[in-house]
Amino acid sequence: MATVLITGCSTGFGKLAALHFARKGATVYATMRDTSKGSDLLEAKETEGLAIELLELDVTDDASVKEAVAEAGQIDVLVNNAGFGTHGPIEETDDDEAKAVFETNVFGVLRMLRAVLPHMRERKAGTVVNVSSLAGVVAPPFEGIYAASKWALEALTEALHYEVHPFGIRVVLIEPGAFATSFRNSRGEARRYGEGSPYAELDQRFDEALSKLPGRAERADPQLVAEKVYDAVNDPEPKMRYLVGQDAEMIGALRHQMDDQQFEHTVRQALDFWD
Repeated sequence: MATVLITGCSTGFGKLAALHFARKGATVYATMRDTSKGSDLLEAKETEGLAIELLELDVTDDASVKEAVAEAGQIDVLVNNAGFGTHGPIEETDDDEAKAVFETNVFGVLRMLRAVLPHMRERKAGTVVNVSSLAGVVAPPFEGIYAASKWALEALTEALHYEVHPFGIRVVLIEPGAFATSFRNSRGEARRYGEGSPYAELDQRFDEALSKLPGRAERADPQLVAEKVYDAVNDPEPKMRYLVGQDAEMIGALRHQMDDQQFEHTVRQALDFWD
C-alpha cells in the first residue's frame, strides 16, 4: 500500500486528490498550513474508514517542511500541489507580490524535493508529481507572474526527470486548464492594479474572449484532475506531461504543433481578440 504526501489539501485539487488516493487504498498525508480547514477530509476518514492523516505544512518554511516529512516517514508518492497566483499586468505588479508567488510555487517545491528525494534515492523508488498549469505551457496576459512561476516549475521538473530517472524515481507534470475550484477567487490582485489602470479595459476584453473557448464558460469538474494525478502515478506507459481539460488539451496541442507566429494568429482568431 503506497504512502502519499500531498501539499495544499485544504481545497480544490489537493483535497480531491487526497480523497481519491485514499479511496484507492493508499495511506495519505494530506497537508495544509491550517489543519482546521481539513474538516471534510476528517469526515470522509471517519465515515468511509479512509487512511488519511492531516499534517500541518507550510511549503514556504524550511522547518515546517522537514517536520512534516519526518512525521510522514517513508513517502512513495509526493504530490506538489500547493500554489497560488496573482492577477494583474506585469508593469503594475510589485516585487514582493511576484516573490510571494515564486516562494510557494517554485521554492516551496524545491523545499519539498530536498526533503523527500534523498529517501527515494536510497530506496531507488518513488514518484514525484508536480501540479503545473496550462499557464505553464502558454502564458496568458495579466497572469504573467503566475505563468512565469509555472514555466519555472516546468523547467525544474524536466531537468529533474533526467536527473533522478537513473535512481528509479519518476517525475510527472500535471497541466490543468480551467476547472471549477476556488483558485480563481483566492488568487491575489496586484495592489496597484485597479479600475484606473490603462490595462483594465484590455484585461476585461481578454477575459470575456477567453470565456468563449471550449471548456472555459462552464469550468470542468476538478475531480478529473484528482483522477489524472492518480492515473499518472499508476500509468503503465508513463509520460512526463499530462494536459488535463478540454481547453488545456486543445491549446496545448496547438502550441506544440505551431511556431510562435502561427500560434498567436490562431489564438487571436479563435478568441476574436485583436489589438
